[in-house]
Amino acid sequence: MDKYNKFRQDFPVFTYKNYSVEETADTVKIGYTFTIDGLAEFTPSWVFPKPADFSVKNDMTFERLAFSLGMAEAVSYWKAACSPVFRVECGELSAEQVKWWKKLYFLGLGEFFYINGITADVESFVDIQPTGKFLSSSAAERTAPTGCLVPIGGGKDSALTLETLTQAGMKCRCYAINSRKSISETVRAAGLEENALITAKRNFDRSLVELNKQGYLNGHTPFSSVVAFSAEITAYLNGLKYIVLSNEDSANESTVAGQAVNHQYSKSFEFEQDFHNYEEKYLNTGIYYFSFLRPLSEFQIAKMFVSHKKYLPIFRSCNLGSKVSPDIWCGDCPKCLFVALILSPFLTVDELAEIFGKDMLNDVNMENYFIELIGKSEHKPFECVGSIDEVNLAVSLAIGNILENSGNMPYLFKKYMDMGAYQPQLTAVKNKEYCGKYSEINLLPNDFSAILKKEMERLL
Repeated sequence: MDKYNKFRQDFPVFTYKNYSVEETADTVKIGYTFTIDGLAEFTPSWVFPKPADFSVKNDMTFERLAFSLGMAEAVSYWKAACSPVFRVECGELSAEQVKWWKKLYFLGLGEFFYINGITADVESFVDIQPTGKFLSSSAAERTAPTGCLVPIGGGKDSALTLETLTQAGMKCRCYAINSRKSISETVRAAGLEENALITAKRNFDRSLVELNKQGYLNGHTPFSSVVAFSAEITAYLNGLKYIVLSNEDSANESTVAGQAVNHQYSKSFEFEQDFHNYEEKYLNTGIYYFSFLRPLSEFQIAKMFVSHKKYLPIFRSCNLGSKVSPDIWCGDCPKCLFVALILSPFLTVDELAEIFGKDMLNDVNMENYFIELIGKSEHKPFECVGSIDEVNLAVSLAIGNILENSGNMPYLFKKYMDMGAYQPQLTAVKNKEYCGKYSEINLLPNDFSAILKKEMERLL
């Protein structure tokens, strides 16, 4: 019997037992208790800053927010044994909400199922059984929210969003989960005061890591849904109207060709729209959740980003490097290579090497990742990377620039030409197509759309 089915048989019930809220003058702490019955108990927690004059006591809206963040967190612990029954002993869920969460879990775990060789279907992979009730029933009176909350991860996308909005005169505060140097420096480079950054502290229960070491199941979860619900809490506590994400159109592309397996599912427009609808129907805070860069591709974002030179020395998009203090580019992962490739038409080889601390384009160890990124393998890297078409466009433009200037061709680009992939006759057509692209499949309010279109015209 495979591990998936054995664990499901041995540990048939996962329980979301409870959540607790502790309030001080300037913080709110939310603690959670999850159990895999007969195996483990997990007690992760969050601490959110809040204004001294804001209280969540007897606030039904906040109860729903706190409970929902727990539902987003729970799947990380559930996946260790994939118990067929998911019992929810606190909060309340309607049949439609259960369906919503099952969809998020199933599609958000697509990579997890694929990597672990698990055959699962959306109907039977888990049975969510809500049995709890909310303790509070009153809705607090709140003033109408205003202003923007921009989640910052330290990468190029959120830096571009923040820069564009602040230059357009939008009132912005920033949101981060745990502190990182690249995040604080991004906020500073945008010209904002230190108190513009609101940092929530997420305490992950490390006992899950010990279970993984023992052979229990591990893999990718829809973390951006955790960002969404925790950002919703932060916006609510601070009276902010818009949660302005920086997810792009490229995030909609499947990671595995021909299959609905998307590493970036919770960054996709499908999830964005689902979350937007869930907020309106079940949370009803008056907060508006959308992605500012959704109309654009990663290629367009890269071209716009490099015009803001002040961010080049400080931005970081490496997931491995983010675990190091201060956060770095590891220089050995597909995410680092993707960023180098997507920036390569707009920067010289030397400028790229200065950013990453090494010459990524001449690194023979990057060849397998390169093959995946240009679409010559079964799947793209399981990372937050752009579409295959735009990577090929970026590489082709960079090769054309080097040929035009009689420069030395990097190893990976030579490989690309030897494969017969370089097609200069198509490059100009594709470049024009991508630079003028503006996807209408988005949730941008009209004033934000006008700002983005104006910036596109200025830079592209």
